[in-house]
Amino acid sequence: MKVAECTTILVGKKASLDGSTLIARSEDGGREILPESFKVVLPEDQPRHYKSVLTGCEVELPGEPLRYTSVPDAHGKYGVWAAAGINEENVAMTATETITTNARIQGIDPLLVDDGLGEEDFVTLTLPYIHSAREGVLRVGELLAKYGTYEMNGMAFSDKDEIWYLETIGGHHWAARRIPDDAYVVAPNRFNIDEFDFESPDFMASADLQAIIADYKLNPDFEGYNLRHIFGSATVKDTHYNNPRAWYVQHYFDPNSQTTPLDQDQPFIVHADRKISVDDIMFLMASHYQNTPYDVYGDQGTSAEKKRFRPIGINRNFETHILQIRNDVPAGLAGVQWLGFGPNTFNAMVPFYTNIVDTPASFRDTGSKFNLQSIFWLNKLMSQLGDTNFKLYGELESAFEQKTVAACYQVQHQTDKLARELQGAQLQACLTKANQEMADLTFANTVELLGKMVEEGHAHMQLKYDLLD
Repeated sequence: MKVAECTTILVGKKASLDGSTLIARSEDGGREILPESFKVVLPEDQPRHYKSVLTGCEVELPGEPLRYTSVPDAHGKYGVWAAAGINEENVAMTATETITTNARIQGIDPLLVDDGLGEEDFVTLTLPYIHSAREGVLRVGELLAKYGTYEMNGMAFSDKDEIWYLETIGGHHWAARRIPDDAYVVAPNRFNIDEFDFESPDFMASADLQAIIADYKLNPDFEGYNLRHIFGSATVKDTHYNNPRAWYVQHYFDPNSQTTPLDQDQPFIVHADRKISVDDIMFLMASHYQNTPYDVYGDQGTSAEKKRFRPIGINRNFETHILQIRNDVPAGLAGVQWLGFGPNTFNAMVPFYTNIVDTPASFRDTGSKFNLQSIFWLNKLMSQLGDTNFKLYGELESAFEQKTVAACYQVQHQTDKLARELQGAQLQACLTKANQEMADLTFANTVELLGKMVEEGHAHMQLKYDLLD
């Protein structure tokens, strides 16, 4: 079975720099390289009868699906794994974040065995059928109640106004909360939702969830409901695999934060000391505890400290997306899917418009085998070379990323102005052309960087013997 462990960051519209809603996630795998691709699913290509590859679970789907973008696995041997996208109604979804559970809830509503739905399925079964973030929560809730799940999942939904984060509980239950407009969230691979108000319209859950908590005496707190305490974990693994990632992000946005990397009770809803940009999220998704003793590439820590905590930027990043719904442009331009393939420490993210019917070949036609015409495989090659000597190659990568993202911003600004008055097929053609331009410049800059790394690394090979004559 495919291994998937991720990091999620959510930013409300009043917390973001430009008033956008932002939901982001790195799709991280295991030891096996999992090639990813970027595609548009047209209504005529969406199945009407769906069958999961991993479990064989079968679902009849509604008619009249919406067009949507997706980031599926290139080979498909584990199923679709559409991961994330934005549909034609400018509703975004990312799924899923693998999270934790505990024996108490598993004894009441156990995860399914060889049945039900999982990360492979949720985007395909949800995103084409929703017209708001809130509808996304309700759609997944219905699927969980009817079909169940074999794994613990966190997922996020957004539209131009709202962001919702949902976590599955046991085999058939769930809880979700709306992210306040002025707040942000970082969610590593643990159960994340903490304070929960069953009476507020900003919270939703399975109809019987509150009764289950009472009937089975699951609440350890004297007052209120903290779902992480009730349904989540507080393990030794959390203290080195999950909690440090949340700590690093929270300290980045508030250096005066009093939490530590080991804290089990780091808050779910957090407020930054400034407005949050897409560039902030890109940095954090590539981060490896810079300027701390825990940076594997740094010179502050001991060998043990450098290996102590799991970073966000890691060799197992296979694709990362930032789904942006903008509020300062016409609806036809509002959806932007920032996308980067491979380890984030060595890539550049591209802001693709999502009101399109096709994607650039270098991002679409990845293939399951190494292919130098694919940006995914180029980035994998570059990251594995860069990892051999980060001090030597790190500045080259930083310059490449700034150059590439700046050029993409220029294309985006020009296109926003050019396309404001366009509609329908003319608008889609304009946005498709802009996407191609950004993909081409990113590909060219990546090849250029790879060449510079080869040239710079030539004199630093260990297999050498200097001529003295």
